[in-house]
Amino acid sequence: MAYAKKRYIVYLCITIFVMVLPFITINENHILLLSFDKLQFHFLGVSYNVNELYVMPFLLMFLFIGIFALTSILGRFWCGWACPQTIFRVIYRDLIESTILDLRRIKNKQKDIDYTKTNNKIKKYISLVLWFMITLIISSNFMLYFVPPEDFFTYLQDPFEHSFMIIFIISVALFLFYDIVFMKENFCVYVCPYSRIQSVLYDNDTKQVTYDFNRGGKIYENGTKSIFKINQWKNNEECTTCDACVKICPTHIDIRKGLQVECINCLECSDACNTVMGKLGKPSLINWGSTNQVLNHKKVSLFTKKNITYFASLFICIFLAFYFSLEKEQFLVNINKTTELYKITEDKKIVNNYILTIHNTQDETLSFNIKLKDELNFKIKRVENPTLEAGKRAKIVLIIESNDELKYIKEKNIPIFIEIFTEEKNFKTVKKLTFSKP
Repeated sequence: MAYAKKRYIVYLCITIFVMVLPFITINENHILLLSFDKLQFHFLGVSYNVNELYVMPFLLMFLFIGIFALTSILGRFWCGWACPQTIFRVIYRDLIESTILDLRRIKNKQKDIDYTKTNNKIKKYISLVLWFMITLIISSNFMLYFVPPEDFFTYLQDPFEHSFMIIFIISVALFLFYDIVFMKENFCVYVCPYSRIQSVLYDNDTKQVTYDFNRGGKIYENGTKSIFKINQWKNNEECTTCDACVKICPTHIDIRKGLQVECINCLECSDACNTVMGKLGKPSLINWGSTNQVLNHKKVSLFTKKNITYFASLFICIFLAFYFSLEKEQFLVNINKTTELYKITEDKKIVNNYILTIHNTQDETLSFNIKLKDELNFKIKRVENPTLEAGKRAKIVLIIESNDELKYIKEKNIPIFIEIFTEEKNFKTVKKLTFSKP
């Protein structure tokens, strides 16, 4: 199967997955959702409050290390096979313009549309309308990763009340319209920073789009193109200089020059070369393989020292993310002292004031109780035991008073512990406080 067909299948699978993912829930929690409205992060069916985002750093580390590892091993595989920019360009250029409206040929991406024909102008306007409608669907789907679908469709019924969401969707749609229609592959070449880091991550074992000049011959000598005809081959050079690989390249490069930052590993050139060389009964001169594999004919192992280091780093990130996800609290408590460190009452007792913020992260109403672990030297003078509905939070004042024995202790800051528990379920947490004295 040609690389182009494989890519189209991958694009279809990715599109379906991304479009459906926001609607999948586990225990009423989404697979992936970052809700700024509810201050929650849902990941694999588990809901985290913004105060519990200690899992996020490890997921971000996994993402960035994963991108570096992928690039080091498979080159710009992401760009050619999974990047939204590439997928959107294929939808607009290959599907709408080429297949549906017959404005251009897929095999010749260098040739511009002939606008001298009135029929082509009308088709072009149709393509723009179709693409803008698709961008609205894309931007709306993107919003579903920040606003859950059950809220999103409710908000759409009252757009003026949720104008920010509407403006965001339209802004993303307009950006995608300008990017795909006007910037085209220039975004990959000049704007995207990913192409600039590939030269740092590549080595002779990295899989990339490689022209086999051992078979095809060096088309460029000292940077200058040296064209030869079929009947003028030297040393059995096989390249026919048909330039099919150049015409089909979406970033307008000649892969026979060697590795270039513009190459996105789409392998369209390999398909084109395979078609031409296949008619001659020979394999393609352009392959997806490393320098050592294609040019030096060496065996390439996946388990090099560099790759093993990447794999170990990715495993550590996943392990730590999983480990800390198990530390999820049943409810959240934040404790702050007031600006007054302590106060001495008329009967010479020392009093400290605290402000507790309790957040019920469960899906049911809970009643909270607070008690001291050390009731020998301290006592709670004032506290409110709140009952909170699901997802609600409350601020309460906690006043702790010491007995007379405390004045004989030299330390000015004494650690004490309070226990906060619920009546409905066996949820409990112990928090450390600092009790200040003169």
